[in-house]
Amino acid sequence: MKRLVLITAAAALGVGGTAVAVSAGVGTETSVQPVAAATGGITWGKCKVTGPNDPMNKAECGNLQVPLDYSKPKGKKIAIAVSRFKATDRKNYQGALLINPGGPGGQGLRYSAAMPRWFESLGYGKVAAKYDFIGFDPRGVGSSQPAVSCDPKYSDPIRRPYVPKSAKDEKWWLAKSKKYAQDCTKKFGWLLPHLRTTDVAKDMDGIRRALGQKQINYYGFSYGTYLGATYATMFPKNVRRLVFDGNVNSKTVWYDSQLEQDKAFERNIKLWFGWIAKYDSLYKLGKTAKAVEANYYKIHAAAAKSPIGGKIGSAELDDIVLSAGYNTGYYIPFAQALSDWATKKDPKGLLENLSEGGGDNGFAVYNGVQGADAKWPRDWNKWRKDAAKLYKQGYRFNTWSNVWYNAPVLYWPVKGGPAYKLGSKKTPNFLVVQSTLDGATPVAGGYQMHKLFPSSRLVLEEGGKTHSNTLNGNKCLDDKVATYLDTGALPASRPGADAKCDALPALNDPDPNQQARIASTRAGKDIQVGRP
Repeated sequence: MKRLVLITAAAALGVGGTAVAVSAGVGTETSVQPVAAATGGITWGKCKVTGPNDPMNKAECGNLQVPLDYSKPKGKKIAIAVSRFKATDRKNYQGALLINPGGPGGQGLRYSAAMPRWFESLGYGKVAAKYDFIGFDPRGVGSSQPAVSCDPKYSDPIRRPYVPKSAKDEKWWLAKSKKYAQDCTKKFGWLLPHLRTTDVAKDMDGIRRALGQKQINYYGFSYGTYLGATYATMFPKNVRRLVFDGNVNSKTVWYDSQLEQDKAFERNIKLWFGWIAKYDSLYKLGKTAKAVEANYYKIHAAAAKSPIGGKIGSAELDDIVLSAGYNTGYYIPFAQALSDWATKKDPKGLLENLSEGGGDNGFAVYNGVQGADAKWPRDWNKWRKDAAKLYKQGYRFNTWSNVWYNAPVLYWPVKGGPAYKLGSKKTPNFLVVQSTLDGATPVAGGYQMHKLFPSSRLVLEEGGKTHSNTLNGNKCLDDKVATYLDTGALPASRPGADAKCDALPALNDPDPNQQARIASTRAGKDIQVGRP
């Protein structure tokens, strides 16, 4: 499964929406009183910043020592990096709100300062002012120590094409994947068994205690929904308000998830090809979706033989444009970049989006968590057979790239699983949001999450093609989130989805004649594919 994280490139346009029909839910108290912090808490200090205008200047950072192995609480400790952006409306204080942007392997430290800005830019600043926003890098990630890295150059260009044309191609990728797993084992074999999502959930409860909170609020995007659901299952009495956006389907954790992604991304990339065809006068890549697709694969085949700008082979090209399958905010810039290369042999736009030199921390933790969380088939013939079947059925864009993205798990030293059983009838009412055309977390995940937690309310974004799309300018969605976080009120319970919002045309199908480029309200591109 491709790493699941918030991808930030779509606009937050102040477009009108309808009022939210709500019913009171559990946890509608107007303020929360903190309790004394637990012993062995967090010593707060200044955060590392990029300059005087960095919003992290207004946050505070620290580390929390947690057990490596929770079955040995007095044994070896590791450090979890935590940040806090404190509430300014202390009179109406609502408690601490922990954030996870996804992954596994996504860095969350900077989200403590980023999310209040998103709320404010969308007109919900008064809601954000009532919360302490808590960012954290999960164990093994980013500023937490140790930070896992096995081969920092693993994904650097230029790599072989993803689609194997011969046994030699397969052997190259398998050898590369096996070497990566061996490197991880050699450097971090002692840590890898302790990277399960349940371990991270226990770390979160340690953060709760260190903050002196009886309960926590939580906002999880993408894989963050699976982490949040794990926490809510393990500690149902310790949660107050939860928002899940872009939901992992627990039925497919994790091997089958990649197979479902392959189908969803094939649909989404073809939707992008169709969108490009509508604007053929601008991009000159084809007047129909099929013509654009044929042109893409023509460029793709040529890149395999002669890399674009000397750095972008077919694998790198797939990584770049895959983001258009995640987020419609990439429709315009990536169509323009592809057009510039196809019509003018100008590689600048594509090169600007090439991922290189960023290290492998996220990729390493991705493998570590998914490899430990659940059982994976260890027979390469099954992987090959499943991929070949999908590819033959027409799912060609993402199938083999997803295989090789996950292939290190074939050789992972941790025999993962069993997958943790999610679900609880003891959690308070909370909000589950799902776009119906989400490529990374297909819509079935939203329905499954809603089923696992009967107290939840499911809100669908009908026709939405952007992954994890709350706080991104769809007022119908964002009003529901803000109202819930402000008062605890939720849509009334109904059969199926409890509420629906239409995707906004201005975001879902942007017009390049009106928008030179879509600018995001979200701070920075914490993007996971193209790969880390």
